[in-house]
Amino acid sequence: MDHYHAFFDLKSGTSDIAFARAVAAFMEHLKAAGLIEGWHLTRRKLGLGPRDLGEFQVVMDTTDLAQLDAAFRHVSSRGEPAESLHFAVNRHAANVTFALYRDFPDPQRREGEEKF
Repeated sequence: MDHYHAFFDLKSGTSDIAFARAVAAFMEHLKAAGLIEGWHLTRRKLGLGPRDLGEFQVVMDTTDLAQLDAAFRHVSSRGEPAESLHFAVNRHAANVTFALYRDFPDPQRREGEEKF
């Protein structure tokens, strides 16, 4: 499983609950289309965490990079309804940083043959 992270803050004046609803609508659209397996919206708790990563995080789970690439192609088409759903999220996010992680150890990992 690959995990695509978006770390960010909300722009001033943005309702956190309205934003959470917009994220849910966009993520559920992607999930219903089979473009992601699941997602999570999280918020920093008690001020704990690196400031550079922002107060919020969205994590999108995909089976592999091919599925993530399909999601990127879908959203980058700028077609409806993805365009409006994506805009409803992005217009409120500031200081965005992205990261890509994978489950570890990899399911194909073999032991005993490593050279390093």
